[in-house]
Amino acid sequence: MTVQIFHNPRCSKSRQALSYLENKGITPEIILYLETPPTPDELRMAILKLNLSPREIMRTGEKLYKELELNDEALSEEALITVMCAHPILIERPIVINGDNAKLARPANLIDEIL
Repeated sequence: MTVQIFHNPRCSKSRQALSYLENKGITPEIILYLETPPTPDELRMAILKLNLSPREIMRTGEKLYKELELNDEALSEEALITVMCAHPILIERPIVINGDNAKLARPANLIDEIL
């Protein structure tokens, strides 16, 4: 089974997670999600595997989050997924996927729960 990581090389937490995997002898499929955003279906699947809600994987500290008024609780999960796919900077990172399981790897050692 291929381990995947939604990776942003400029993010220290993302680099730590990638290094953590590599130190365990795992060469993951690296998904540079800022360059190639997930489709809504791909993001829905990742969210399902994380067992989190779309809102729980949003970067609420991003300027864009405030500009788009995404704190509006009336927004549907589908609306949040759509906006994250259009603006992948809003997706929290790193997300590590192994088969039917995924983890928001903050801190990196949480990855062990899905290996």
